[in-house]
Amino acid sequence: MLLGIISDTHIPDRANKLPNIIFDEFSNVDLIIHCGDITDYSVLEELNNLARVVAVKGNMDYLNLPKKEILEVDNLKIGVIHGDIIYPRGDILKLRLLAKEMGVDVLISGHTHVPFIERLDVLLLNPGSPTVPRCPIKTIMKFNTKNKEAKIIILE
Repeated sequence: MLLGIISDTHIPDRANKLPNIIFDEFSNVDLIIHCGDITDYSVLEELNNLARVVAVKGNMDYLNLPKKEILEVDNLKIGVIHGDIIYPRGDILKLRLLAKEMGVDVLISGHTHVPFIERLDVLLLNPGSPTVPRCPIKTIMKFNTKNKEAKIIILE
């Protein structure tokens, strides 16, 4: 299964709309995961026109969403969180320990606005942000669950 992963869109409080390239990049995905800080349901509605969306609540969200999800896809247990419970922000060791505690093979988080792929005894993924990055690049991610390949996609 091909997953499209996105986080920290902050529409409309920090950005007006999703970049159009997202709709092209996610046109072939089977499922979209949004790691929170959505801030408006319209984002989920737009993404849901492309594929089914699983979303979690971020620290800036007032949406009625769960704080975490656990999915089973292609014999992988995938945990999804926003990441605001991890301090310092994006700490790899703490994310790894949380993944172990959740009993997942892959933990997908956001909150940092900086993308990363960390291959340890668990796989840690963060898609960064397509609208308000804390690094020079706006990003999303794709993850193939069959071969466990993750790719950071830089939005031009």
